[in-house]
Amino acid sequence: MSNNINLKKGLDIPMAGAPVQKTVREIAPATVSVKPSDFKGFKPRLLVKEGDTVLAGTPVMADKNNPEILVTAPASGTVEAIVRGEKRKLLEVRIKTGETMEYVDFGARNVKSLSAEQVKEALLASGLWLGLIQRPYGIIANPEVKPKAIFVSAFNTAPLAAYLEFALDGELENIQAGIDAVAKLTDGGVHVSFNEKTMAATPFNKLGNIVSHSFSGKHPAGNTGIQISHISPIMKGETVWTISMVMLAAIGKFFLTGKLDLTRQVAVTGPVAKNPSYVKTLPGVSMKELAEFYDNSANDVRFVSGDCLSGTNVGAGGSLCYHDNQVTLLHEETERELFGWVKPFRPGQFSTSRSYFSWLTPKKKYNMGTNTHGGVRAFVCSDVYGKVLPMDIFPVYLVKACLAEDIDKMEKFGIYEVLPEDLALCEYVDPSKIDIQDIIQKGIDLMIKEMA
Repeated sequence: MSNNINLKKGLDIPMAGAPVQKTVREIAPATVSVKPSDFKGFKPRLLVKEGDTVLAGTPVMADKNNPEILVTAPASGTVEAIVRGEKRKLLEVRIKTGETMEYVDFGARNVKSLSAEQVKEALLASGLWLGLIQRPYGIIANPEVKPKAIFVSAFNTAPLAAYLEFALDGELENIQAGIDAVAKLTDGGVHVSFNEKTMAATPFNKLGNIVSHSFSGKHPAGNTGIQISHISPIMKGETVWTISMVMLAAIGKFFLTGKLDLTRQVAVTGPVAKNPSYVKTLPGVSMKELAEFYDNSANDVRFVSGDCLSGTNVGAGGSLCYHDNQVTLLHEETERELFGWVKPFRPGQFSTSRSYFSWLTPKKKYNMGTNTHGGVRAFVCSDVYGKVLPMDIFPVYLVKACLAEDIDKMEKFGIYEVLPEDLALCEYVDPSKIDIQDIIQKGIDLMIKEMA
């Protein structure tokens, strides 16, 4: 057991709409969507056509650069539509589900008796390899590379995030089998980070075959990237993998049953959510299936797959992304507030800089919307990023290096250690209203292109 790592920097956003620990119902989706955009670094090649019958676990796409990496159907049914965008870019494969779920039988296996190569082959064949994310760059893990170590976060500090102990209740055996499986893929062990406040009570502390760490502090303490930077920072030429607890449970279930079962507890959250709570469903479920949780008659709801800081705006007709177990419903604010910034009293407005009096009511929750309260301004150097980013890097200089497309300086200032989600709070507190996550992603894309 390592000593607790106490992070002094960060920010917990007091947003209203936290989910109660209750599963209101199980949703068997009428359709599920499989989107190539959910998998960074994946170049899709279609393996099915409209009208084909698929089972849960049937391959529907393969990577053009690495054909053994497959995307498989999360549910059984019929391929209803192949949706394409400009220049025939593949946007999604939509599957109309059947009345009963049918699975490809991969065969149950005892993980402990398998070799690393057998584990790898099984994960690739089932499509569960997609759960392994490679750092740097946040792309699908390369099967030909052995990582320095594998990292897992056993807690989430993002706004309104799903409480993992509830969402994964009863999954301990599956998670352990998942850990035993992925541990065979590295010599550096599986590093699991716990919340120091709940570590003694969490059932996850019974997990074996792991290297344990504990963290305390505000968001982004639960981000795997932040944890890696304090446990074993990524240097040039090094590779680590990360995986979520949700995907570990799916991997363990796969080996124990021989079936691809991606069913998960999804937290439906946000200030405009009615009865924010949990549903049991599949990735790819349409936002329309969650209609009981919102009123979009005025077309003023933003549908975010994930959390409000780093999630994906999927729209009213969109679907839950592959890696997410949270949906955030926000008010789409288009109105302007007259003289808003000069008003001395704004009790409904949260401020990180004590511009208003929200600091006097630290327990208050706010009905936050999508209004950025201003447009893009000059990018000036300040210490606002450093106050919320608990990493030993220079975020302002890193962002400017990405803007300048200066690879040497991007390397110098920490591009190997970060993903856009790690700097989401910097974007939130930024007085210049700059889209920092987009800049970081473009910098990462440049690194992939130039360093290939």
